[in-house]
Amino acid sequence: MKLYVHPISGHSHRARLFLSLIGAEVELVQVDLAGGAHKAADFLALNRFGQVPVLDDAGTIIADSNAILVYAAKKLGRSDWLPEDAAGAARVQRWLSVAAGAIAFGPAAARLITLFKAGFNPAEVIARAHGVLAVIEAELAGRSWIAADRPTIADVALYSYIARAPEGNVDLAPYAHVNAWLARIEALPGFVAFDRSPVGLAA
Repeated sequence: MKLYVHPISGHSHRARLFLSLIGAEVELVQVDLAGGAHKAADFLALNRFGQVPVLDDAGTIIADSNAILVYAAKKLGRSDWLPEDAAGAARVQRWLSVAAGAIAFGPAAARLITLFKAGFNPAEVIARAHGVLAVIEAELAGRSWIAADRPTIADVALYSYIARAPEGNVDLAPYAHVNAWLARIEALPGFVAFDRSPVGLAA
């Protein structure tokens, strides 16, 4: 497997983290986003959206970080990370949708402001971040993992941008259950850290 990534992309980290957690052999290919490599014809042939990550599994191309999580779990038979039963799969899908929605437009967007001066309204996206974090905090009040009695790809999908939320001026201090959950993920065998950026509250 070959995984095209960028070190400060939370979407890239999400895919890299899961492949590491399940012990998959993968070659990492750094994509020079600053140099526009993601807009070059050869990369656009892999992903028309010009985004990382992209997984190349012997010619099977999977773009989108959440799609990569699903593909890897299915391809490698990891039903421990992606339940096969209807209710379990639905619970995981619910949180993959949150990762692609409220997380992307909350803590991830707030981080884009401090890293790249993205044109979002800081107060709006930070408030959105706290809104989704409050929901996740409540969800984790009675459980160790977000979608099951064990870690699943739902936890992986949520982790990266929540862990680096302070880089977007989103304070995690009020969220004791979220912080304990982050620590549980970081203690898993095969965990790989997401590169830190000295911006926002992390400056």
